[in-house]
Amino acid sequence: MDIQSATASGLQGLQKAQGDATQAAADIAANLTVSPEEFGIGQENNTDTADKNADSTKLPNLSEAVVDLKVAEFQAKASVNVIQTADETLGTLLDVRA
Repeated sequence: MDIQSATASGLQGLQKAQGDATQAAADIAANLTVSPEEFGIGQENNTDTADKNADSTKLPNLSEAVVDLKVAEFQAKASVNVIQTADETLGTLLDVRA
């Protein structure tokens, strides 16, 4: 494996970790946000309509989102280690040839 592909793999891993962290953060925020309907603001007196609205808006699982955020953190750390190793290897090769 050459150094450029190792660096590219590290960068791709960082980008994926960023996307996963962003999605997990959005899922966490969706679980923590309180809608006006939960306070009874703007609700109709018809309970059937309220039940239909509750079923149609499924919230992401909060515990899964927290785990996904932690996984993204580990993925980012691993990608940084790959980039650092590629950088050190390149520095070693340049020192040997110089």
